[in-house]
Amino acid sequence: MSTEPRIGAHVSIRSGYAQAARAAWRSGAGCFQYFPKNPRSLQLKAVDTRDAGACASYCREKGLLCVAHTPYPTNLAAGDTDSPSREVMVRSLLNDLEIAEACGSLGVVVHFGHFQKLPPLQGYQNIIQCINETLHSWTGTAKLLIENQAGNGGFEGTTLEELVKIRELSRYPEKIGFCFDTCHAFAAGIWNPERSGDLLESGYRLNYWPHLTAVHLNDSRYPYSSKRDRHAGVGRGQIGEKGLKELLTSEPLLGKPAILETEKGTDGTHRDEIAAVLSWFEA
Repeated sequence: MSTEPRIGAHVSIRSGYAQAARAAWRSGAGCFQYFPKNPRSLQLKAVDTRDAGACASYCREKGLLCVAHTPYPTNLAAGDTDSPSREVMVRSLLNDLEIAEACGSLGVVVHFGHFQKLPPLQGYQNIIQCINETLHSWTGTAKLLIENQAGNGGFEGTTLEELVKIRELSRYPEKIGFCFDTCHAFAAGIWNPERSGDLLESGYRLNYWPHLTAVHLNDSRYPYSSKRDRHAGVGRGQIGEKGLKELLTSEPLLGKPAILETEKGTDGTHRDEIAAVLSWFEA
């Protein structure tokens, strides 16, 4: 993959997938993220092949990279008797993957999952089973991209070790990648911007970085190891521009689509924030 910086933001699909891609390009983005369907529901959505195909074609023409993001209710740790159940999760995830594939996306970002009152071992087993059932019949190129968590809902999914181990223990590791969220890593206490080398070394040692597909580039409203997931604009939070720049310009993250999940500017886009981050790469 090219090491050319790819900075973008989460965009709305209110006017369709192709329009979302065009809006991203007009804002100066080199990538974007979108919800494939209603972000607050797991109800399945028919694949609009014409609109999705137009999105894929436009992305190829402009060299845009994109990823989808699962709806908020998605929980990989759901069991058979939960509501919504694992069966519902699997159907929804496959639907997301189908839409992402049609749009030409690299994959679908999914949060690690929350155990709630489950014993940890059962929670991990549920996640592996959900992933296996989802990917068993999946033959597309879009990957399931597991995102690290901040720790506000519990300890699970906060360490690189967990993400790597879940991928290793699944039956289909080649269909799984990672999405690294800077705010979550900071809030969870696994990334201290004063010692970014420690995180980078850990990722190399665990074989995490080779499977990194996307980055969520967010500052944090709350302090290091706060276990609170609240995003701030880049350089306007507790991480700060220096720490974010050092990490984003490090070798394992170069060329990866870096998605801003922050508030829009006064013009209703992330144009200024994207331009600011792109300036980090100028000689």
